[in-house]
Amino acid sequence: MSEAQKVDNRPSAAPPAAGGVDGFFKISARGSTVGREIRGGFATFFTMAYILVLNPIILGSAKDKFGHTLDTGQLVTATALVACVMTVVMGIGGNLPLAIAAGLGLNAVVAFQLAPLMSWDDAMGLVVIEGVLICVLVLTGLREAIMNAIPQQLKQAIGVGIGLFIAFIGFVDAGFVSRIPDAAHTTVPVQLGAVGRLTGWPVLVFCLGVLLTIALLARKVKGAILISIVTMTVVAIVIDAVAGIKSWGLTTPEVPDKIVASPDFGLVGHFSLFGGFAEAGVLTAVLLVFTLVLSDFFDAMGTIVGISAEAGLLDERGQVPGIGRVLFIDGAAAVAGGLGSASSNTAYIESAAGVGEGARTGLANLVTGGLFGLALFLTPLLTIVPLQAAAPALIAVGFLMMTHVKHIDWDEYEIAIPAFLTIVAMPFTYSITDGIGAGFLAYVVIKTVLGKAKEVNWLLWAVSALFLVYFAIDPVEQLLGVK
Repeated sequence: MSEAQKVDNRPSAAPPAAGGVDGFFKISARGSTVGREIRGGFATFFTMAYILVLNPIILGSAKDKFGHTLDTGQLVTATALVACVMTVVMGIGGNLPLAIAAGLGLNAVVAFQLAPLMSWDDAMGLVVIEGVLICVLVLTGLREAIMNAIPQQLKQAIGVGIGLFIAFIGFVDAGFVSRIPDAAHTTVPVQLGAVGRLTGWPVLVFCLGVLLTIALLARKVKGAILISIVTMTVVAIVIDAVAGIKSWGLTTPEVPDKIVASPDFGLVGHFSLFGGFAEAGVLTAVLLVFTLVLSDFFDAMGTIVGISAEAGLLDERGQVPGIGRVLFIDGAAAVAGGLGSASSNTAYIESAAGVGEGARTGLANLVTGGLFGLALFLTPLLTIVPLQAAAPALIAVGFLMMTHVKHIDWDEYEIAIPAFLTIVAMPFTYSITDGIGAGFLAYVVIKTVLGKAKEVNWLLWAVSALFLVYFAIDPVEQLLGVK
């Protein structure tokens, strides 16, 4: 655990009154320092900078109903622009170290479910509608009420599950774990390395990065995660230059030919609010928007609770400070993503890397957002960090978030079983939403069979019913004649 983790984030004695930046962001009050916030902002950016490459790849690889594809360069600009603006807005308005960018999973829905049924403009219009609906849920108080209705130990389980999830993401992205190509002929879905053993220089960089990160954390070195990312990026650049490695994946650690590149804002503002209803049909469009809302709603909820818990910012009732503003900004990020043609944007679990460096306030977001702003012009330079150098941070942060498992009463099955399902379903399904849904449904069922149905908040009943539809969406669509 880093030194930042040792800080008491809710001191019993009120700290001295502070003004300026410290007073606005409550840096001292939350047991942090400007230095920690800056380091955290850098760590979060470099841990999630891959989205500048991955989002354009996912969206750019798909064709819409009319065979059109989106320009990769314009997608890079749109991705960086929306992430920059909304991360800064979250920092100032929500005062949490919670960065925002295009949501993985959500962009796949847009690319491979929405776009084939309509034009890209229509698909982005549905994303805007999704964001507006989430904002309405916030303004009516329904989204916050749902969060407050969740038992505290289930919230802790969400944070633990996210920790395992992002650790798994780190192992997969780095190539330490891979899917078996011909899984139909084996009961084992994943394996060590690409061929059942570790091979290649990139995986070695990742392994050395993990060892360096945990060593620095164990010695309580300030900036441990960021030091590891920068060091291993330099090592990767040297290895690539000497050995000529071409199997790094999304990002090759090469010194770029040029540092500055002009941003192309050609996709910004290209959306059609209601075109998707005409192209795909009203019922289909409604179901697609419902899928986006449900995924975004609970992915963001899990991330916000998990990151806030890891930062020690939950109050005595397990609630996030200023949650109404935070949830509204997250909903507005979805709107901004549609307006910018960057897909739905949402809070990022990789923000845990910044928290691991000691970030506790929105000041870290200003740093992260500023770096996304620089990425508009310095993309060739800022995207040289290979996943193998950044992924060790996810492993370390996964461990830090896993420590919250101690707050769950494992002897009380009515909460322990839902907590367990929440935790394991996230990495096993590669989805935060699926993990939360599994936990909610199990909680409601167990309470009911124990004769304690009245203890379940009515909102959890309603949400669980929606999750039931979510998990059974395929037969529902067939019954409704959508398929």
